[in-house]
Amino acid sequence: MRHPVQHAEFLVTAAADDQLPPVGPPEIAFAGRSNAGKSSAINALANRTRLAFTSKTPGRTQQINFFRLRGGALLADLPGYGYAAVPHALKRHWQEFLARYLATRQSLVGLVLVVDARHGLAEADAQLLAGYLASGRPVLVLATKVDKFAAAAQRVAQRAIERDIAAAFPVHAAQVTVVAFSATRRIGIERAEQVLAGWLGGPPNEDGGPTPDAAKEKAPRSRGVTRGPKDPRQG
Repeated sequence: MRHPVQHAEFLVTAAADDQLPPVGPPEIAFAGRSNAGKSSAINALANRTRLAFTSKTPGRTQQINFFRLRGGALLADLPGYGYAAVPHALKRHWQEFLARYLATRQSLVGLVLVVDARHGLAEADAQLLAGYLASGRPVLVLATKVDKFAAAAQRVAQRAIERDIAAAFPVHAAQVTVVAFSATRRIGIERAEQVLAGWLGGPPNEDGGPTPDAAKEKAPRSRGVTRGPKDPRQG
């Protein structure tokens, strides 16, 4: 499973709890403040230009968009939060919807939190993590837009987010992996894919993702099982 998000296809939109897909396949949720680069990150990992819609007016998405991945797993694109221009009542509704999904969704196996590396971990990000980490499930923090920094400053920004998480959540910090990321320069794509593949059942390596050799060996077998061998008795 070398590219777990590639070949994603739109499945359904949910604006309320009763519109969520039936619980079953594993789900990975993407969350983040509006304008943090969440849609761009999803598009980069999917190797698509407009799988997830990137709005020029952030904060307008009011629903969870679900995409089906190879093997049947789901990607949940959660509405952005924390945008100041959104009315308070509407913002509260979205945040409550997000909180219920993250706290109660039984098929959720991991959370990808998109954070603008230029601004670091915001209060709204910390609040979301506080409600999620107690479940014991893992988090991948994508520190986006690091292409705005020089290489040394990219590492500084990543470490600053790691320190903030360790300070705020000392008991759960080990559940969190922080990756410096840029959708435009495709920085951090491979590392993020390793983590996501591990969540979806890929064989782990030392970094928690699938080993390259195992991924190469697994793909041909998977394709063979899916298509099935040709029956020699058939003409």
